[in-house]
Amino acid sequence: MDTSEGAGGPRQGLADNRYHVNLSLQGNLLDAARAARINLSALLERALNEELVRLRWLEWRERNAVSIAAYNEHVRENRKFAEICLRI
Repeated sequence: MDTSEGAGGPRQGLADNRYHVNLSLQGNLLDAARAARINLSALLERALNEELVRLRWLEWRERNAVSIAAYNEHVRENRKFAEICLRI
């Protein structure tokens, strides 16, 4: 059993590298989710993955903003590469 230190302190791991966590939710949301038979663990995993992808994309765009701007300026001045190749 994994008891490594994480962001929230010691964690007790499950066999498949999953962890029990405590969350607070609005009661009406929890009731509605249970009534709809929503798997909260799966939903949270999907939402976290989507948010992490979005954040990585934003970080990439920020790190590469200068290059992106330079490329866009190049395209404005010289046309798109495909247009040049296809002689449009």
